[in-house]
Amino acid sequence: MTVHTNPLLNEFTTPYEAAPFESIELNHFLPAFTESIEIAKKEIDQIVDNAEEPNFVNTIEALEYSGHQLDRAASIFFNLNHANTNDEMQALAREVSPMLTEFSNDIIMNEKLFARVKDVYHQKSELKLTVEQEKLLTDRYKSFVRSGANLEKEKKDQIREISKELSKLTLQFGENVLAATNNFELHITDKNELSGLPDGIIEAAGIVAKEEDKEGWIFTLQFPSYVPFMQYSDIRELREKMFKVYSSRCFNDKFDNQKIVKRIVELRLKKVQLFGYTSYADFVLEERMAKQSSKVTDFLTELLDASMPKAKEEFKELQAYAKSLGADFKLERWDWAYYAEKLKTEKFDVNDEITRPYFELERVKKGIFSLAARLYGIKFNINPNLPKYHKDVDVYEVTDDKGEFLSLLYTDFHPRSSKQGGAWMTSFVDQYRKKGTDHRPHISIVCNFTKPSEIKPSLLTFNEVTTFLHEFGHALHGMLSKCTYSSLSGTNVYRDFVELPSQFMENFATQKEWLDDVAEHYQTGEKIPAEIVQKIIDSENFLSGYSFVRQISFGLNDMAWHSVTEPVADEVSVFEDKAMSSTELFDRVETSCMSTAFSHIFAGGYGAGYYGYKWAEVLDADAFDAFKSAGIFNKEIAKSFKENILEKGGSDHPMNLYLKFRGKEPSIEPLLKRSGLK
Repeated sequence: MTVHTNPLLNEFTTPYEAAPFESIELNHFLPAFTESIEIAKKEIDQIVDNAEEPNFVNTIEALEYSGHQLDRAASIFFNLNHANTNDEMQALAREVSPMLTEFSNDIIMNEKLFARVKDVYHQKSELKLTVEQEKLLTDRYKSFVRSGANLEKEKKDQIREISKELSKLTLQFGENVLAATNNFELHITDKNELSGLPDGIIEAAGIVAKEEDKEGWIFTLQFPSYVPFMQYSDIRELREKMFKVYSSRCFNDKFDNQKIVKRIVELRLKKVQLFGYTSYADFVLEERMAKQSSKVTDFLTELLDASMPKAKEEFKELQAYAKSLGADFKLERWDWAYYAEKLKTEKFDVNDEITRPYFELERVKKGIFSLAARLYGIKFNINPNLPKYHKDVDVYEVTDDKGEFLSLLYTDFHPRSSKQGGAWMTSFVDQYRKKGTDHRPHISIVCNFTKPSEIKPSLLTFNEVTTFLHEFGHALHGMLSKCTYSSLSGTNVYRDFVELPSQFMENFATQKEWLDDVAEHYQTGEKIPAEIVQKIIDSENFLSGYSFVRQISFGLNDMAWHSVTEPVADEVSVFEDKAMSSTELFDRVETSCMSTAFSHIFAGGYGAGYYGYKWAEVLDADAFDAFKSAGIFNKEIAKSFKENILEKGGSDHPMNLYLKFRGKEPSIEPLLKRSGLK
């Protein structure tokens, strides 16, 4: 293979320089990485060997713009490895990850390069930089220091080896979770065992069985299959079986992650202790809004104190309700969703199966696009001629109210064995400006929504609607970016700030004005009845105390793993139990362990940062309070949110951005009120 025949080593001639997926083959990636690393090394050498005195342009900007071809290949490869992978791609990921880590270490440990960066940093007060330039300079300098550039050679070598091992372990962790998720299926051939399950769920399971050339119905651990099964199946033994398999993924099975968890924690601790930090959390939080682990702990404790009394009341209520239906046993974890769904239906006469016919995916998508148009004046036009990486993907051209191109948006909605579970927003290209040209972003939303069947379109649960809004909020953050530097654009912000735009969008899911516009029966075309809308609103805080406590438990577990000051001696499940003990409402299930499948913190960049979801809820509730007081579609408030939050990325400290939008620091009160906790 030559450079000329490898699309990853040439300029993309596609419209908007979109990734030419249909021309890219798996065997293109390794030579592309090898060659692109060499090109990037030469770009670094040019910076280091520059005879001119170090300045912002020839050092900081030059470093920012280096490695473009490598970044492009890496974003394509790793996004595909998450959304459309196979065994060969996963093997290649294990091969190239250490190469990329080694290259990154070569840059960060380059003493001559760091000397130039440090020289410019020490001139900062004299350079008359813009806010964004100063942020870039500070971030770049800190990235060197926080990666070991100031350490002696022996410690630098240790950092290098630790980083390489961590890159392998986090990758292996994610692969194990995907494999364990795909490894189980519940194959039902007796119709009686489908008792309680809605027709749509049964139909979807029948399609899976047919695809595998089997009789009957197959239920999997993928969310669109697992969640409704746990909500509706009348067969308690089957719910227990599904729960125990799901909650024991990578725990005492052939994909076991226990040693990997402890080794990741040990290596992260060892790495930051080389810098003089006591714990990994202290290191991470230095570059977060929260600043220190004690503040995070106080924050989570405050929320726990506010929500636990209500959670306990809810637990008692559900236990009593289950008993009234003949459940003469103590509620277990596999009972919660089932009886919660029944009680919700009885209390509010609304559940997923009542609302699902009104949330046809295409209609919801149009409603979300229309919401973005109404708030921010942007439009979405599908372009079937643009290349895509899978037949399920659609590609949209996004333009502003003047018709100017803003972004490409890829949407990938349905589960498949080649895709990781969950939902996420990512980018193939981040927005940046260079030499007077604004390079617009290429953004992707990846979800696992219920598939369409032969007789029904894809119909979403209410939770899936809010998930769509959530990921679309991230997408807006990426698409509307107006920054100069890609490392500061879009969602490249503090981890405890990044969820503000996404969780802000979730608020619209319970707003009558929006629901009236988007929800329409897929068969009759009837608008969602006003009484159902009101029931959705009334049920918004159903079991909110329990939901709060559950989310807080994840944050406490994360903080516990990353606040240790020495390697963990306890078994993973024992350590986890201690971390989450203050939040527990159920008896322990011996076979379960969440940490071994906690991809967010061990494979997804949220280590010592999972609290950020709740942190951002405070921000989003406070922000939406401004909209509610002026009207949820208020143009002026939307304009301020767009200009001060969505367009600014990480170009300034997030609190400065929030103050410019809101005029005051966020209060916890709107969140407590919205959640019915006050």
